[in-house]
Amino acid sequence: MNRPCTLRDSVLACDGHILVLGGPGSGKTTVALRKAVCRIKQGMKPGQSVLFLSFSRAAVARILDAATLEATKGERDQLSIQTFHSFFWDILKAHAYLLGAPRKLSILLPQDEKAISGGIDNEDAEWDAWQDERERLFYDEGRIAFDLFAPNATRLLASSSHLLSAIARRHPLIIVDEAQDTGQFAWQCIQMLAAHTQVLCLADLEQQIFDFLPGVGPERIAAIRETLQPLEVDLGTQNHRSPDSEILAFGNDILTGKVRGAGYKGVSTLAYRPEKPPPNWNHLLRRALFELYTAVRAQSGSFPKTIAILVSNNRSALKISNALNAIGTNIGKPVRHKLLFDEAESLLSARFAAFLLEPKNLVHIEHDIATSMEMIASARRATGQARAAVAKLQEQALKIRGGKVLNINIANSLRDLITNLAISQFTGDPAEDWLTVKHALRATGQDELVRIANQLDFLVAFRRGSRISAGLASEWLRDGEYTNARIALDQALAQEQILDGVEAPSGLQVMNIHKAKGKQFDGVIIVREARRTGNGVDSSFIWRGDDPPYPKSRRVLRVGITRARVHTLILNPQWPLCPLLKGHRL
Repeated sequence: MNRPCTLRDSVLACDGHILVLGGPGSGKTTVALRKAVCRIKQGMKPGQSVLFLSFSRAAVARILDAATLEATKGERDQLSIQTFHSFFWDILKAHAYLLGAPRKLSILLPQDEKAISGGIDNEDAEWDAWQDERERLFYDEGRIAFDLFAPNATRLLASSSHLLSAIARRHPLIIVDEAQDTGQFAWQCIQMLAAHTQVLCLADLEQQIFDFLPGVGPERIAAIRETLQPLEVDLGTQNHRSPDSEILAFGNDILTGKVRGAGYKGVSTLAYRPEKPPPNWNHLLRRALFELYTAVRAQSGSFPKTIAILVSNNRSALKISNALNAIGTNIGKPVRHKLLFDEAESLLSARFAAFLLEPKNLVHIEHDIATSMEMIASARRATGQARAAVAKLQEQALKIRGGKVLNINIANSLRDLITNLAISQFTGDPAEDWLTVKHALRATGQDELVRIANQLDFLVAFRRGSRISAGLASEWLRDGEYTNARIALDQALAQEQILDGVEAPSGLQVMNIHKAKGKQFDGVIIVREARRTGNGVDSSFIWRGDDPPYPKSRRVLRVGITRARVHTLILNPQWPLCPLLKGHRL
């Protein structure tokens, strides 16, 4: 029997804790699923299931997809594949009252948290005060932010041995995906559960790109080894994701700084001039997509079904999206794609659009104008910018609520908008009616309302999944109007964002490399940019503060490179030279 088979058999036969190491595409997920099926076949009591935990919805989608190949329908019914957030939420919504919180919890959605806090982050001076406010919201109002799920669930399990043992009995095997990235509280939960149930950890020592987050660091694998004393199995660099290419070999050479002086099958570059004049991004991206499509078809015999354009940051992602959306002479139709970025302003803009869908009594139009201005202010406040504009909107809304009729541009525009939508006939088709609202916003010509319409363009709300449309449709079917459109939207977003809204990537997606972790695509375009700094022009592949030999930058770039199954194309400026790519012939 060959070595890989022996390694996998040892995992299937082991009754204790297990640590499976391996690079991208080495088969970690497959061996874990086979272990899960093996445990299910041994027999489980009613209500028991194998728990498979991962960090991202994209990773969960990948695992669900793989499960269809490794498990029967009956076996999949005894697999509980969840994100850590979903797992923690299940614990909290049933038991958080034991911590002193109200019995009924609600999720403080990220966009609402940004609106309330003014978009501050942990580097701002006000952060400690906001932490105190989040605690108050949890204990007094039962509203809990996503990143408080883990610490509060950990406190619950630490304080209730009965709850801890009950969860362990429910899941006789717990599989932890991407264990190298478990933060402090996720690891504490696993550590406590490991005393009562079997734990299998999957890890890639070279793919830890979230070590900038609190509690995540290279010591996690050492802690797993010390605490669990697991059977350790190393699948090495076997490549099942892109076996007919040298994509993984290139990624590994980038990681280690090795230069082999020859090209790599499945990897290419497209050079461009970065400035003077600035690049025509629409033309450049269309050319890159054409070359990628051609390469994928030549290598695989079919066109790609999934493509990602990966960039270094959200600002660049938005620039790429705008270029793909561009229309005009000699450009053609916009290129359909999905943009993954910080959506706080767009999601709050969507809530305002949902408010406009709700039935209105024009007797109370001034009240609705004030509500509209407050919602617009919340959307702007979530960006952490435009504080003067936000304060002015809030002040004007307060005057209206005090009985004053304002004859200013935005109030007049809102008055006309609400009136026209109120007397128009919505169709009951949520997608069509959503477009009606968006076009009406843009038609006002008022700056704030046009901005809202533009945010709805970025969100492309009904491509996020069927839940939003289904939620609005159910409102219409019940009442013949969108009675509680905002509630339906929020419930759909909560499900779609964190809890169980999992769908595999499809079509063309634009995102930063961190968001690509856990995903895989037929083809990938990685955009390197010339980044101006105080010291001149740098490569966007080099992270600020990362000194030679650039270990963090190498790990991040390797993640982007290895997202591709068939072909990776690097869109590469002619200058400045990138130290990570220096010497490579692509």
